Amino acid sequence: MKISKKDALMWLEFFAELPEGEEILPHQQEIILATLAQIETAVEARNDALKAQIPGLKSLEGRTLYVGPDENFPKGCKSCLMGTGLSAIRKTNKCNIQCKFCYNYGELDRIAPIGEGMWEIGGTKFYERDIDLLLTMGNRPTGISYVYLEPFMEIEKYYGIIRKFADAGIHQHMYTNGLLCTEENLRLLGEAGLNELRFNLGASNCADKVIDAIAIAKKYIPQVGVETPMTREFLASFLPKKEKLLATGLDFINCAELHLNPNNLANYMGENMYMCRQGYLSPIISHEITFMIMKMAAEENWPVTVHDCDNYTKFARDLNLRAKEGGWFGASSYACEFPRIPCEAFLAVLRDVEFSFVEEEPLPVGYRPGDIVL
Repeated sequence: MKISKKDALMWLEFFAELPEGEEILPHQQEIILATLAQIETAVEARNDALKAQIPGLKSLEGRTLYVGPDENFPKGCKSCLMGTGLSAIRKTNKCNIQCKFCYNYGELDRIAPIGEGMWEIGGTKFYERDIDLLLTMGNRPTGISYVYLEPFMEIEKYYGIIRKFADAGIHQHMYTNGLLCTEENLRLLGEAGLNELRFNLGASNCADKVIDAIAIAKKYIPQVGVETPMTREFLASFLPKKEKLLATGLDFINCAELHLNPNNLANYMGENMYMCRQGYLSPIISHEITFMIMKMAAEENWPVTVHDCDNYTKFARDLNLRAKEGGWFGASSYACEFPRIPCEAFLAVLRDVEFSFVEEEPLPVGYRPGDIVL
């Protein structure tokens, strides 16, 4: 069903007004899914046109796109997309700031603790002394990542466990907003064996303090880069600081396509949005900013790798991980993060006179105004 934009708007306005507990029936689901498909098809057509303008665009075996030096492509991403990482290690349940794009927006004061002296790996709680036992099990990953939420809130607790995984030859990367980095803790991370540090530069609006920390980190840690959601605010703060950032000697910029969940959706209502493969919900502008930065990097010959960490990349990542874990053919946990599709999120793009569907056709009998849609 190639529903028209006009009909899609009419029906989604109706569905958006339904009470939260009212069941969406199969014919109604068809209309919603047809609308999502039409929006996604139009977005893909726009993205194809933008990609065609990027010189030297490269692919990592069809799983993601990038520009720039191959040797600077983040090894943590290769582990994630080609190996058996991303194995997340959780420790810190606190953050020093609150970002509007955070998946835990509005609930940072209610994040459950991991437990004193404990680490969460694969959903299991471990003491640091248990890592030696864990490493005897024979299913060690190619890489691990330290996430959840800001590790530098208690970075002194991380050095010992990093040293254990470094001795085991496992690639390790860590995420930080960079505001609590010092020369001392960055040096100690490097000495412990951290392979890669990723700065969420958008969290601080490209603060000079964080850019300075990136330069310091390069003295001690083999790979250092930026990984941040692509937002209008990030682009506005990034462009004036571009030269200073590149002068740090960083290796890569991971341009993450922002995807939204029930916690942060309200912060972006009014943006044109689409849903990728009935899974991640994202502002359309987020991926377009990635293409803008990749084009700039390629045309200006930046000495860094700029990586398109978009929804397709995350889809490929999950397929790879499930396959490596012995999952059935096609197994993936990639899915919509909402209990039911938030129709109201798509009203802005359906009302946008500059956004057009690629192909439209009249609604079939049973789906037209006045028909009973069950």
